Amino acid sequence: MDAWLSDYGVTLGVGALILFMIFIVWDLARRSNAGKFGTLILYIGLAMGIVGFLMKLVITYLLESAGVGG
Repeated sequence: MDAWLSDYGVTLGVGALILFMIFIVWDLARRSNAGKFGTLILYIGLAMGIVGFLMKLVITYLLESAGVGG
């Protein structure tokens, strides 16, 4: 149970937080009258964090399938 929670719980939890952050950025852009360009910049900043998280998952998978550190 602990292994499942460590492996999938964190991934699902961070995924849920990412969805919540998308809503937060949308609300922030709307309330601050950021305009289209400002909203785009906010979402680019959020996307950079999401890409970093996805890269971590891919790199971890590749290292584990190669037998490194597992």
